Amino acid sequence: MGVHYLLAEKEKKMVSSYTLDLFKDPFFIGFNRELNRLNHVHNTATRQSYPPYDLLKLDEDTYKLSLAVAGFSKDDISVSVDNGTLIIKGEITEVLDAEVVHKGIAGRKFTRTFALGEYMEVTGAEMKDGMLHVDIDRIIPEEKKPKEIAIKVAKK
Repeated sequence: MGVHYLLAEKEKKMVSSYTLDLFKDPFFIGFNRELNRLNHVHNTATRQSYPPYDLLKLDEDTYKLSLAVAGFSKDDISVSVDNGTLIIKGEITEVLDAEVVHKGIAGRKFTRTFALGEYMEVTGAEMKDGMLHVDIDRIIPEEKKPKEIAIKVAKK
């Protein structure tokens, strides 16, 4: 390992630690649960490498997550959202009528998790050509959107 790599790792830890310490300030009331959730999802996600995925930002409020799931059928995969975390699981239950001479196609069990930001909702999922495409949109509730307040003229 080179000196630059060690310094980069040290800086990364410092930035992460500093960011989390910032939210421990008493000014940020109730953020500790959200930070713990994000930290848990991050730690879990960094240990996951299968299946490979792409995340595309289509516009300011629209994303498409695509996972390479060749060999999996629709029934082998589940997509769910729990407590602001997108969870994608896959498991092939193989029934073979013959002896396997060589098994080179990956079909192992997997779980992929992704933390969803505020107002981010999974709006659809589709399998096509060995790819699972998950649509994620930012849907801001009407009561949270900016609004104009009419100013009344006071009666004298």
